[in-house]
Amino acid sequence: MELRDVTIADSGTEPAPLRTLARHEPLVVTPATPVREVLYRFSQDEEDAAVIADSASGLPLGLVTLRDMLHVVSFEHADLDDPIANHMLGAPLTLTADASAHRAKVTMAKRGARHLILTETDGRLFGLVTQADLLGLKAGGAEALIASISRARDLRAMMLAVDAVRRRGAELFRAGMGAESLCQWMSGLNDLIVMRIIELIEDEFDLPAVPWCWMVFGSEGRLEQTFATDQDNGLLFVPPNAVNTQSLRECFIPFAQAVNEALHQCGFEQCRGEIMASNPECCLSAAEWRQRFMDWLQIPDPEAVLRSTIFCDFRPLYGNQEPVDQLRAWLVREAPKHPRFLHALAAQSLEISPPLGWAGQFSFDRNRDYPHTLDLKLQGARFFMDAARLWALAEGVWATNTAERLRAVGQARQRQAEELAAEIESFHLIQGFRIAQQLQNPDRDAVNRVDPEQLKNPPAERVELS
Repeated sequence: MELRDVTIADSGTEPAPLRTLARHEPLVVTPATPVREVLYRFSQDEEDAAVIADSASGLPLGLVTLRDMLHVVSFEHADLDDPIANHMLGAPLTLTADASAHRAKVTMAKRGARHLILTETDGRLFGLVTQADLLGLKAGGAEALIASISRARDLRAMMLAVDAVRRRGAELFRAGMGAESLCQWMSGLNDLIVMRIIELIEDEFDLPAVPWCWMVFGSEGRLEQTFATDQDNGLLFVPPNAVNTQSLRECFIPFAQAVNEALHQCGFEQCRGEIMASNPECCLSAAEWRQRFMDWLQIPDPEAVLRSTIFCDFRPLYGNQEPVDQLRAWLVREAPKHPRFLHALAAQSLEISPPLGWAGQFSFDRNRDYPHTLDLKLQGARFFMDAARLWALAEGVWATNTAERLRAVGQARQRQAEELAAEIESFHLIQGFRIAQQLQNPDRDAVNRVDPEQLKNPPAERVELS
């Protein structure tokens, strides 16, 4: 794949939820509308898809596309007076309008869908988005990589797919892709990889017939994964009643252990702090997860606050996502009510000092193994991550991505656009230095450490994605 020095048209950034991407009202028809009328409205409104919705409740029932209608009329000899319900796609791909664009990209790529119905939280139709509204994930030659992930039938094939993604990501970065675009690109593909691994492992287990969801935390939850990343994940399940909680956990743990081990074999290092779904402390019912967060909010002792930070970046990945979305919605409402917790979060962040001396020189942490180096994660990127997380919790912002949080909070607090842009640019500059170091030094303990005298500007964000 050839890379040429031209400006990126689509950076892959995600400043807003899906509802802002629904650019116009979709074509909506009732189930009884004749095929003839739907085709006529396609031609008059210049649309390529229509949502079939119940006229009384506004609930979407199905989807039809112009392409499918032309096929059934031309080759299946459908009667033009047939009700459109006879030919619609029932249970179409659907997400809530407040879900992230990232989730939509990954879901549509996995399902091979061209259209996605958006709904309000009560299920009523909000709008429709298409692949054209969600440009980004297929950039950089990702289509072939997505296909290889989908075709993988065993762990060996998945290991080859992971290697191909990382090699292509390194090519894109060296050719000039910016840090934010690259993180979004890699996080999307990593999501598909993890989802496919879970699918393969799930087939080997007889899991309980209850709603459950694989959750991700940390850098994966923030959509900021790069080339050196470990696992931060958990599992949420919904028991029919509280009595079944422990027995269900015992059923899910062996499955989670198998997934964590498979991910490790595919290059996603196991978490040193054991924040993984195989740990019973991270395999909880929906009620237990809510209580865990409530305990942190109500009793913000230093250790609890430290542990809570990585968990506050959670998002659903695989399975029934609704209970995890409900947990996020609850946290967004609840966190602003606990100023003591927010104060403790801020105090903990301020305990980490910038690596600067009194005269403006760099100050080093006396690491014996890596002298004269700075930890760009702990003493660089973390300042932005912590501030964005704190402000997002205080303002009730749903987003988990650092730049997305800063943009949303900046808008809510009416901050100067130039100041906000400078902060986000600084964060991504540090991320770019981290990525460059990870590509140069695979040592897990050194991937975030750099000698400031050897720093060079990361490549400018100029590359054609082909």
